[in-house]
Amino acid sequence: MNNLDLKSYNQTDISFGNKRKIYTIIIFAGVLLVVIFASICIGAYFIPLNVVINTLWQRIIYNYHQGVVSTIIWDIRITRIILAIAVGTSLSSSGVVYQGVFRNPLIEPYILGVSSGAAFGAALAILFKFPFSLQLLAFVFGMLAVLATYSLSRVNGQTPLITLILAGVIIGSLFSAMVSIFQYVGTEEQLKKLVFWLMGGLYHAKWQDVKIIVPVVVLGFVILWLNSWKLNVLSLGEEEAKSLGIRTERVKLILMISSTAITAISVSLAGIIGWVGLMVPHAARLIVGPDHRYLLPLSAIMGATFMIICDTIARTISTGEVPIGIVTSILGAPYLLYLLRRRANYFGG
Repeated sequence: MNNLDLKSYNQTDISFGNKRKIYTIIIFAGVLLVVIFASICIGAYFIPLNVVINTLWQRIIYNYHQGVVSTIIWDIRITRIILAIAVGTSLSSSGVVYQGVFRNPLIEPYILGVSSGAAFGAALAILFKFPFSLQLLAFVFGMLAVLATYSLSRVNGQTPLITLILAGVIIGSLFSAMVSIFQYVGTEEQLKKLVFWLMGGLYHAKWQDVKIIVPVVVLGFVILWLNSWKLNVLSLGEEEAKSLGIRTERVKLILMISSTAITAISVSLAGIIGWVGLMVPHAARLIVGPDHRYLLPLSAIMGATFMIICDTIARTISTGEVPIGIVTSILGAPYLLYLLRRRANYFGG
């Protein structure tokens, strides 16, 4: 397969590809739509579906926004749902990319230290009350952690995957140690706030957060999807990809920056939410296979659906707010245990 073959591969099968995979993606998009409306209805104050549809129609078409029900739907539940969609899309898409680049199904978006770096930034904002928002510092330090990881792993102009992973573990451990120090010296109130943030949650969702995260996630996802066919080739191995004309270092850098950016923005706004970027890509891969042109959009849809379901459980399972990271862990761990026991060869066993 030469460069011309690669261009043909990129341009043809997107339009005339496997219809079953396309139909599967459409079906899961329909499921996502159903889950969205169900989540709007469900809560401490149940709202019938016809009231939800009428309220949304009045708000979107006529810009009419008045009353308690309208406030609950538009300013509380929809903001959480949109934030959940953005976070689920970013984490699951990043998981697909990281697993494809590293060619390892057990890699997840936090492997390069973005979560530890973001936690350090959040701890700084909580303990020292800097004149910057917690979300801004979490995003900045999350990106700095990955930048430090990438810089440390460069060897003679190359970035070996093993070195990159080890550098990520080192940087992540360093930031985690500093967060532990902050937890030790912080007051009880500061500690509670930090621990609750570390567990993840969408309880503080506002339209301002939506306006920040949606453009970043959309742009990042588009970049990832446009390079998904190159990720298919890269998954064959770097030497094989180079022989086929792929500039592997450039492609890896684009993929890593894009996936890390959408992960960092999600962590900064929702805290550390585990298992999504590890579990969802596996589930999607079992349905549509390893072709990233189909795997990436299906993972995004399934990740968004999973996050909405988990957030709905988190806000309705008790009178208080349960951190969403606990819910994703409870649901995610048994699924991966099932894969481990029933599909050992899937993990190379």
